[in-house]
Amino acid sequence: MTDRIARKLEELGLALPQAAAPVASYVPVVEANGMLHISGQLPFRDGALITGRLGDGVSLEEGQEAARACGLMLVAQIKQALGGDLARVARIVKLGVFVNSAADFTDQPKVANGASDLMVALFGEAGKHARSAVGVPVLPLGAAVEVDAVVAVSGSSLG
Repeated sequence: MTDRIARKLEELGLALPQAAAPVASYVPVVEANGMLHISGQLPFRDGALITGRLGDGVSLEEGQEAARACGLMLVAQIKQALGGDLARVARIVKLGVFVNSAADFTDQPKVANGASDLMVALFGEAGKHARSAVGVPVLPLGAAVEVDAVVAVSGSSLG
């Protein structure tokens, strides 16, 4: 699966970023009972954080791009946690998508599709997941979107 994912990323013109270090007192990934619980990931493009508020200067398309960037960072965290072996991903179980939103912005599910569609593109059927998508008034560092995840993995212990 790892080679398939690398080929798909190349086909999409995407690359995995370096897995981001935590910005506070937490760890990026915890494995419990065959599930990876991945802390919220922020959107980076060319090393710069994508910031702003949807419905107030940030378009739906820019929000979807930010959500996809969060998804790429999630995959980078998974890859690092599994010692590079993305073949151990059995299922993307759930994504939690937080959208920095103006009070009247109601397209959070459409923004979240940026991350959801990436998971399906990369992992196929195993990428189909449950999801929540909520609007919030502010996110860490002014980020436009933040996404966390629960991922089922085969085998035991992190790399």
